[in-house]
Amino acid sequence: MKLRPSPLVCRQAVELMSDYLDGALSGRDTRRLEKHLAVCESCRTYLEQLRLTISLSGSAGPDDLEPAALAELVDVFRKFRGGPDASSENDHA
Repeated sequence: MKLRPSPLVCRQAVELMSDYLDGALSGRDTRRLEKHLAVCESCRTYLEQLRLTISLSGSAGPDDLEPAALAELVDVFRKFRGGPDASSENDHA
């Protein structure tokens, strides 16, 4: 007797979505995720937002950002990584 995999919960579905969009899931995981997406509107919405984010992130270049916005993004990233913020680097110039 073959055991059927248990249905995915939303948290598990979200963890698989990047690999799903990259085509990197096994056939089994792809089927499990697609079954979940067929019945879960929230996860379908999340997947569409993820697709949109990925497509938009490739269309904006560094020259498209105002210097203040770029500095703010760098600060947020550095704080996340535990490094100094961009404003403290400017003080040394």
